[in-house]
Amino acid sequence: MDKEASPLRSEILDTGNSKIKSARIRISAPASKIFDILADPRKHLEIDGTKTIKGSISGPDRLALGSKFGMQMRLGINYKILNTVVEFEENRCIAWRHFGRWRWRYTLREISELETEVTETFDGTTSISQLWLKMRKAYPWTQMAVAKSLVRLKELVEAN
Repeated sequence: MDKEASPLRSEILDTGNSKIKSARIRISAPASKIFDILADPRKHLEIDGTKTIKGSISGPDRLALGSKFGMQMRLGINYKILNTVVEFEENRCIAWRHFGRWRWRYTLREISELETEVTETFDGTTSISQLWLKMRKAYPWTQMAVAKSLVRLKELVEAN
């Protein structure tokens, strides 16, 4: 009897802080290959687990600390957002934020030359509007979004 393949999932992490939502996944690739995708703003549409990025991504071909990049979004209404890279360590960490100040962060830990553990974190502790995040039910929603983004990242990296 053949078993059906189980769906690919990332591991949801308990951060101990209700405003920080994280998940992690192992990807069969070196950290540099994964980081190249994360540092390319045009790839974000392909890995977006929120399904809110709709296109028109602007910015440099490769992000660095202080880089700004924008995108067309839809969350109930169409809007544009401008992000700024606020953390950057080549092949290890990249994070950005927009005017609301919450952060999306990816950290990479190379397990071997061909395997990397990637953690994505939504950090709402830096937000200037906790009320907005609460009204939008952002915390439970972003928990699932980071988990889905990691699955999409794994699929994209391992397919190439």
